[in-house]
Amino acid sequence: MQKAYFDSPIGVLEICGDESGVCEINFVRDFVFTDVTDANLRLCLSELESYFKGKLKTFKTQLNIGGTAFQRCVYENLQKIPYGERVTYAQLAAMTGRQRAFRAAGSANAKNKIPIIVPCHRVVASNGLGGYSGGEGLATKIWLLEHEAKFKDKA
Repeated sequence: MQKAYFDSPIGVLEICGDESGVCEINFVRDFVFTDVTDANLRLCLSELESYFKGKLKTFKTQLNIGGTAFQRCVYENLQKIPYGERVTYAQLAAMTGRQRAFRAAGSANAKNKIPIIVPCHRVVASNGLGGYSGGEGLATKIWLLEHEAKFKDKA
């Protein structure tokens, strides 16, 4: 497994992966310079740079998504939520075919190991924003939602 680091507007991101795909993006304190030899990790770094500039709406980085069958189903459906859009936990559960599993969908969402690319920040509570476990918590979620809203209709 190789690691790459990206200094983003929401903090330093540590990207973990190999030829089978990116398996984690972690919010960390320190940027570490690494010589990234894996082509997929280089693509991920390039796509993150474009995303944060408002120029990328759909990632092509290969992913290696873990989790239970239900969690993987949730993560696949998260990737179907359009850039700049939001769905509720209940809507996410319905997308998985399990209408009443909104708490389970929320739990899977909270365990997402590949934030931003698997856009868990696009899921909100029916009565507000809900939570966010990455970076600075809710402030990070708000930043991501506002960032996407700003660039949503731009080419």
